[in-house]
Amino acid sequence: MARAQAQRGTMPSDGRNRVVIDTVSPVVDCGRFPIKRIIGDRVTVDADVFADGHDVVVCTLCVRKPNGKTWSRARMAPIGNDRYRASFTVAELGVYHYTVRAAIDHFGSLCHELARRPLDDPDLAMVFQQAAAMIGVAAVNASAREGRSLRTVQALLEGDAVPEEKRAALLDGTLAERVYRFAAHPHETALETEFAVRVDPERARFSAWYEFFPRSVGGVPGGRLRDAGPMLAYVASMGFDVVYLPPVSPIGERLRKGPNNTLSQNPADVGSPWAIGSARGGHKALAPELGTLADFRVFCDEAAKNGMAVALDIAFQCSPDHPYVTEHPDWFRHRPDGTIQYAENPPKKYQDIYPLDFETKDWRALWQELKSVVIFWIGEGVRIFRVDNPHTKAFSFWEWLIREIRSAYPEVLFLAEAFTRPKVMHGLAKLGFTHSYTYFTWRNTKRELTEYFTELTQGPGREYFRPHVWPNTPDILPAFLQHAPRAAFVIRLVLAATLSANYGIYGPAFELLESEPLEPGSEEYRDSEKYQKRVWDLARPDSLRAIITRLNAIRRAHPALRSDRSLVFHAIDNDNLIGFSKTADDGASTVLVVVNLDPHHRQSGWLEWPAHNRAGAEGRPVQMHDLLSDARYLWSGGRHYVELAPEQAPAHILRPRGYIGNEHDFDYYS
Repeated sequence: MARAQAQRGTMPSDGRNRVVIDTVSPVVDCGRFPIKRIIGDRVTVDADVFADGHDVVVCTLCVRKPNGKTWSRARMAPIGNDRYRASFTVAELGVYHYTVRAAIDHFGSLCHELARRPLDDPDLAMVFQQAAAMIGVAAVNASAREGRSLRTVQALLEGDAVPEEKRAALLDGTLAERVYRFAAHPHETALETEFAVRVDPERARFSAWYEFFPRSVGGVPGGRLRDAGPMLAYVASMGFDVVYLPPVSPIGERLRKGPNNTLSQNPADVGSPWAIGSARGGHKALAPELGTLADFRVFCDEAAKNGMAVALDIAFQCSPDHPYVTEHPDWFRHRPDGTIQYAENPPKKYQDIYPLDFETKDWRALWQELKSVVIFWIGEGVRIFRVDNPHTKAFSFWEWLIREIRSAYPEVLFLAEAFTRPKVMHGLAKLGFTHSYTYFTWRNTKRELTEYFTELTQGPGREYFRPHVWPNTPDILPAFLQHAPRAAFVIRLVLAATLSANYGIYGPAFELLESEPLEPGSEEYRDSEKYQKRVWDLARPDSLRAIITRLNAIRRAHPALRSDRSLVFHAIDNDNLIGFSKTADDGASTVLVVVNLDPHHRQSGWLEWPAHNRAGAEGRPVQMHDLLSDARYLWSGGRHYVELAPEQAPAHILRPRGYIGNEHDFDYYS
C-alpha cells in the first residue's frame, strides 16, 4: 500500500509504521477467496515479517469466529529467515477470518540490547530507567494481578538493587512478552486484507456416494420413493454414506426424449429427469410418478436410518413445459423466429431442455427464484446438492447463491459437476463449491494419474479444490470400461476409492459391469437410464457388491484414507503398476496401495517403499497385511517385489503391521 501511494506522489497515512508484512499463507488469490478446512482442523498461518534496523519485531495472528465481533490474538513464533508462524483450530461451521498485525517491540529491543551489554557499561543506569518507565506504562493497562507483578519489577529497577539483579529481572523469559501485551502500539502495521476460512462438516473431507434412478426397478418396485426401503438398505449395506438422486421434479412432455436420446415417438416414454417442469409443476415439485413430497421426506428419513445423507441433483434448466416458460419468457434466449433456444453441445442436441439466460434484464428476480429452489429442498430435508453443469451459469450468481445459502445453512454442501476447462473448474471451486468433479474419469496411465493427483493434492489448489472422483456417471461410460473385463471395473474402483477421500459410482450400472456404449467412439451408455427405465438384477453372481463393500469398510476403518493431503507416489519399474501411500493426519497409520493398471495381463515389478516405521529402521522384516485379500507378506529393505494378476486380484491395499522379531510380532500401527 505504501509503495502504491509513493508511486502516486502521496504520503502514507502513517509513515511511522515501520514493520512490513508479506507473503502470508495459506491464502487463495491474495485473499479474494477463502481457503477450505473441515471442522476440528488446525489452520497454520505463516508470514514474512521484518523491519528496518535491528529492532525486535512482534507479530500477532488475529482470528475472528463465524459471526464473531471480536478478534482473538496469538503471538506468532519465529521459524527462521524473518518468517513467523501460529495456528488456530476451527471449531465451528461457517467462515472464520484471520489476519496478521505486527509492531516494533521497543521493550523487547531494549532487553535484546541489554543482553549484549557488559555489566560495567556506563549506560546501564539509563537503560534501567527506560525499562522502568516502559514497565510502568504497561502496568497501568494490565489487570490488577499482572499490574502488581509488573510494578514489583519497576520498583526493583528504580531501587538500589545491584546491576546484576536488575539485569537478571529484565532478562526474565516472560517479562518482555507481558510488557508487550499491555503496552500501547500506536504504530502497529495491520494488513488491509482479512483472509477467510470456509469450515465444512466432516462429510466434505470424506464420503462415498452412490447414484441411482429411483424410477428404475432395481429394488424400487414401481419406481416410487415410498417403496425405496430395499434399495436404500442395499446401498447402505455396501458402506455408502451418501445416496444421490437425479432430479426428482416433474418431467416435461413436449419434445420428450425417448430411448438413447431420440425424440420420443411413444407416449409411454418416461423422458429425461433433467428436462425439468411440466403442467404438474417446476423445480419446487416432485414428479407424481415418484410419489408425494411426504414420500420424499420419508425417503430422507429412511436414508438417515441407514446412516446415509441424501444428495439431490439441482439442474437450473427447464423443459418447454416448465411454468417459467410462460410466466417469465424473458428468462430465456430467443432465436430470430421468436422460438426459445434449446440446449446444444454440437453435435448433441437437447430439444427437451431450455437453458436459462443469465444476461436477462430481469436477472435479480431470476437469481432470487433459483435461490428459493435450493431453500425449498433444504426445507424437505436435503443438505447436499450435486449441481448440474454449473460452468454454464454465471459465476457471480454461484458466488452469491452459495454465500447466501451457507450464511443460513453452513452445513449445506455443493458438488460442482463441471467437466470443463481447468481454470473454469478451479474458478468454481474458489467461489464456493464444496467438491469438484475431476478428470479422473479420463486419466488411465501411471503418468497421467501420478501427475494429475500430485497436482490436486500438492499444488496450490489443495487449499480450495476438493476432488470428487467417479469412475462412471450416467453421462459417461469411459473408454477404459467399454467392453471391458471385470478386472477393469475393479481397477477403477480401487483407484477412485483410495486416491481420493471423496468418490462415487453410478449404480447399479457400475457394480453390474455395464460396458456397452451407444456406438463406437461414444461415451454414452447404450439404453441409457437417462432416457428409459432399466431393470437391474442386484443378485447377479458377478456383481462387484462384495468388493465395493470391503473397500468402503477399509476406507472407514483406516484414517489414512480419509483425506488427500498426505498422498505420495512410489517408484515401480513397470509402467503398468502404480504405487502410492497415504498417512493419517496424526501420523499413526499408513496405507500403501499397489494397482495393476492392465486389466488383461499379469504384471510384476520392484516397488521402492522404504519402511518409515520403527521396524524398517531396525532392519527387521515388516509384515504387510493386504486388507483386500487378507494375505500377509514379509518385506525387508527398501525394494519389494510385487505381482498382480487381474483375473485374481488387480490391487493390493497394504497396511504395515510391525516387524517379525526374535521375541514377538506386534501391530506397530495400532
